[in-house]
Amino acid sequence: MASAFLASYLESIESVPGELQRNFNMMHDLDKRVQDLMKEIETIYSQYIEKAGELENSEKAKYLSDIRQKFDKSNTFSDDKVQLAMQTYEMVDKHIRRLDTDLQRLEAKQRNQDKKSDSRMFVDKTSDKKKKKKGSQPQTPEPTTSLPFSLISGAGEGLDMPVDPNEPTYCLCHQVSYGEMIGCDNGDCPVEWFHFACVGLSAKPKGSWFCPLCSKEMNK
Repeated sequence: MASAFLASYLESIESVPGELQRNFNMMHDLDKRVQDLMKEIETIYSQYIEKAGELENSEKAKYLSDIRQKFDKSNTFSDDKVQLAMQTYEMVDKHIRRLDTDLQRLEAKQRNQDKKSDSRMFVDKTSDKKKKKKGSQPQTPEPTTSLPFSLISGAGEGLDMPVDPNEPTYCLCHQVSYGEMIGCDNGDCPVEWFHFACVGLSAKPKGSWFCPLCSKEMNK
């Protein structure tokens, strides 16, 4: 998204450098014309001062009219230069404002995408957790024979199994998956899965089953 936005913006301002250069050249030309007119006015005025005592009223009027016309023309060129400068400023400002607006939209879209992504992650995690609780029991890493409950009395205190540090552990005994296991029907159970022997079961009970930890909390 950001790369597409950047490409679109660069394309929109591709002609700006050329337009700026043209406007600057025109302003420079107008400025030069004003300076030339001011020099002409200064020359005419000097001549008028030198000959003022010798000139007829009609000639004086002609000098003054010429000076006035050149002043008016100079003012016109100056006004054109100011207008051109304002147009140049507005052109640049328009692109800056567009950039600010597009950046705000891009940031808003990015925030919305981040929220949707976080929401999807939350839903996926919740779904995985429910599947883990309600689905089939965890995969047993290696086929083993179910141990007699007498060897695992006290919720696995007597069990001594080597545990792979990368293998997830379950039950009150904090051991890996082995034998038959049952899942707690409390959706917020911190342990989730238990070995039959560790919770005193020999067969899967009918209906909902809650582990000793959750049953204790529910009976408070």
